Amino acid sequence: MANPLEADSAEVAAEPVMKSATTETKKRAPKARKVKTERRQSARPNDAATTASKAEEIIAPTMRTGRKIYSEKERAHKLGQIEKSIGRGGTLKAAVKEVGITEQTYYHWKKAAAGPVEGDGLKDLVALEEENKRLKGLLAAQLRKENAELKKRLGL
Repeated sequence: MANPLEADSAEVAAEPVMKSATTETKKRAPKARKVKTERRQSARPNDAATTASKAEEIIAPTMRTGRKIYSEKERAHKLGQIEKSIGRGGTLKAAVKEVGITEQTYYHWKKAAAGPVEGDGLKDLVALEEENKRLKGLLAAQLRKENAELKKRLGL
């Protein structure tokens, strides 16, 4: 059989443990609150950091990006290299990469080098307008001549 004195001592020993457990939870609750406030405060500097990084992003485009500006001679030379590479059976993509420019740049340069096509069309248009005036004049003269002949025949 169990000794009743030992059972009482076991209950007494259990009570202080429970008290210490409740005091620990009481102590933990304020710490948890502090952690929450610290998290909120730590979030604010991160917001400041993001605004600082946004400011750097705004400044970044104004800085030089390392873009190369080619002269007309260099452009013509590179276009010639690309045409030779394509003529040998290579692809446009490979030729452009070999030269060191993008496909879009290639097309822009090619269009600019071709010159305005409308200039030739404008000359043709002016020539056609002049020919049109000449033919209208000839037609008007022929119609006048026919009208005069008809008036003579009718006796008017």
